[in-house]
Amino acid sequence: MTPRKRLRQWWLARLPATDTWALTQRNIYILPTRAGFVFALTLVLMLLASINYQLNLGYALSFLLAGAGLVSMHITHGTLRGLTLHLRPAPAVFAGDAALLEVVFTNRGGVRHAVGLHFEDRSAHGPSFVWTDVPAQGQASAHVSIVPPRRGLHPVPLLVVETLFPFGLFRAWALWRPAATVLAWPRPESPAPALPQAGSHADEQATKTLAGAAGAEFDGVRAWRRGDSLRQVLWKKVARSGELVSRDTAAQASRDLMLDWHAARGADVEQRIARLAAWVLDADRQGHAFALSLPGRDLPSGRGEAQRRAALRALALWS
Repeated sequence: MTPRKRLRQWWLARLPATDTWALTQRNIYILPTRAGFVFALTLVLMLLASINYQLNLGYALSFLLAGAGLVSMHITHGTLRGLTLHLRPAPAVFAGDAALLEVVFTNRGGVRHAVGLHFEDRSAHGPSFVWTDVPAQGQASAHVSIVPPRRGLHPVPLLVVETLFPFGLFRAWALWRPAATVLAWPRPESPAPALPQAGSHADEQATKTLAGAAGAEFDGVRAWRRGDSLRQVLWKKVARSGELVSRDTAAQASRDLMLDWHAARGADVEQRIARLAAWVLDADRQGHAFALSLPGRDLPSGRGEAQRRAALRALALWS
């Protein structure tokens, strides 16, 4: 690693990791653009010509343009000063899909024009800018996206907020290191094998025998859980007690799917993860209750959106 890269990493590491970043004169940088240097050179030539030929109008024009340049520098810096940036939580996506990040600009001053947002490493995350105007005493949103290449948690890359307003003679910018991460679920196998069997016929027969001996259709009741169907709800009990309860049947337990690591035979770890992810999506799509078993990690049986997200998260973070 070159000394320049080491110095840059040390400097960037000093930036605090935060999802809310207030822009002040302490963290805003400003330098002339290429157009600004050309403008300054033009002013010098105009001033030299005015001195050489004793042109009073040349003096007036030179100093008038110089004053306009200084005012534009103040406006450029003031366009960013006082803004507060907030990164909203990023939704989880499948590896290889774009994760959309929303940044909210809060402005407690006058209107701000042409505020740009982009990733600091444009070679890796794309060179495109997102431009927005922030209304006075209001908010505006800008969206940028990253594509996580593999499953797991990925830190949000370094962001740059900048402006060239009003004349493009100066560039003011600030660096922002968000603390948020983006969760990338494993990309499911396609096409995937059929779901494993929910339970053996012998288990179902044993369950029916046990239920018949008990003289009841169900083993007991439990509090209603998200994902329970309306058929499982005991409406008579609900009418009497006012509490939402569901049947807790042994037969239902025997029909719950077990998505097991050893059943997902694959050539390597990532193929097994991809197959289990496909099974999780299929089981959720078909409305099955399912449990997930990984080496060193077990997810109890459940159904619905919360169960699906919990299973995909467990697969994404397993190592």
